[in-house]
Order: sequence, then structure tokens, then C-alpha cells
Amino acid sequence: MTAPEPEEFLSGETGHVAGIRRTLSRRFGDALLDLRARSAAASLDRIAAAIPRRSVLALSVYRPDSSQVESAAGELQRTRHELHLRLGSTGAALPALADSTAATNLGGGKFQNLNTLLEGEQSFDWLLVFDDDVELPPRFLDRFLGVAERLDLALAQPAQTLMSHAAWRVTRRRAGSLARETRFVEIGPVTAFRRDAALELTPFPDLRYGWGLDLHWAALAQGRGWRLGIVDALPVKHERSPVATAYGHEEAIEEARNFLSGRPFVPAAQAQETLVTHRKVQP
Repeated sequence: MTAPEPEEFLSGETGHVAGIRRTLSRRFGDALLDLRARSAAASLDRIAAAIPRRSVLALSVYRPDSSQVESAAGELQRTRHELHLRLGSTGAALPALADSTAATNLGGGKFQNLNTLLEGEQSFDWLLVFDDDVELPPRFLDRFLGVAERLDLALAQPAQTLMSHAAWRVTRRRAGSLARETRFVEIGPVTAFRRDAALELTPFPDLRYGWGLDLHWAALAQGRGWRLGIVDALPVKHERSPVATAYGHEEAIEEARNFLSGRPFVPAAQAQETLVTHRKVQP
């Protein structure tokens, strides 16, 4: 079967935020949206408290020089849910994370390494995968799961700040939105899988880069009637490193073409669509 062309599965944007004018505009926009979001805090806490206590398996593969993974792990641990933090390192374990680091000196790609961490792990209500360079907002896990369950989402992600290096426009936070139902949930920097979806989508395909995998998930979700969504009220910061700075675009594109050949996927243009915007969510 003919492999898809890159424009069919690439967003067409780098998502890199640069330049004085754009940087100032984005920072001002984030500050304004943060101010507006404070009024939703009490509602988010009510939604969070309305769901039962869940078992959450949180996975991340970190680089030993990561300056943010300890903070992200610490934020996740401030939860009322039963959290199982299972980490891997591409080198030695960071001392502060040694108890949670199940594998060291990992040499595969993101999803190959995640599969190593997933081996034998099936006892959870939610699977959460997070990158080692993401900053999470306060009370993230409780509030995020509350919204995801209230909207019956099978795959969910937090929005990214305006300043984040986000290649997909649909994943950037939106004014006036608590959460949106979408056709697409990205492979990172934070992705949550409800148990039924996780058991069907894992182990992950043997991919080093994973480009296009989220578009395949989107097609599978359509066929199974799963809802996908982006939570705007809990934006994460992914502002340190632009996408694909640690590897070449050509290899990632070629892997995606080979992977998507013969598999269903939602085209990039459709992936940018928002289906429903929820300005308020009742507990």
C-alpha cells in the first residue's frame, strides 16, 4: 500500500515560540488566561472530589540532566488517588527518584522505553504518560481526572500554554473553555488513557519517535466511539525544548510513513478540529 505523504500526517507548523513580539504577546496572553482561570478553581475542586478514588499508573522516561522531572513527579504525588509512579532513565537514576525508577540506561525510543516500564503492569484505572520536560499546574492530577471522567473521555490531555512549543494548534489553551472534545489527543507531553483504552492501545507499537501514532489512535477512537478531549483549564508548560531538537525530522517522518501505511489514521487537517467546547462542567 502507498505510504501517506507528510502533509497528510504533519501539522505543518513547528510550534516553536521565538521573536520578541511573539514572545511578549504569548506571555501576556498566558498571564491573562491564568488570571481568568482562578475563578474556575473552586469548580475544578468540586469536580475532582466527585469521582471515586482511582488507581493511576504514571510513566515517564527521563534524561539524567532533566531539570523538571522531579518537580513533575512531586506534583503528581500530591493527589488523593492511588498513584503508582514508575520511571525509567536513559542513564543513571536521579537520587531523588531512585525509589520510583524501575529501569536505567534505557536506549530505545520513547515508546520502546515505555513498553519496558509497562511490562506486567495492568492494575490501574488510568494510565498517565508524561515527558521529563513538562511543568504541571497545582492540584493537577485530581482536577484533571475529575474533568476527564465527568466528560467520559477515553483519551485526554491537558492543553499547553501559549508559550509552549506545541506543534498542533488544537492543543494550545483556549480562552473561555474549561475543556474541549476533539478528534485528536497528542502523544505528549502529557497523555492520559482510561483503562479500557490503555489495554487496547498497549503495548505501544515498536516506534522510536512515534510521529503519526496519535493520528492512528484518533481513527481507532472514532471506530470504537471513544471520546477524546483537551482540558484547557489545566494547561501545562512545555516551554524548554522545541519538538524534535534531539533527533532528525527525516527519520521521524520516514518512520511515520511506514507505520501509517496500511493503517487507519485521522488526517492532520481533521485532527485540528474541535467538536464541542465545554465552558462549564457540573460535578
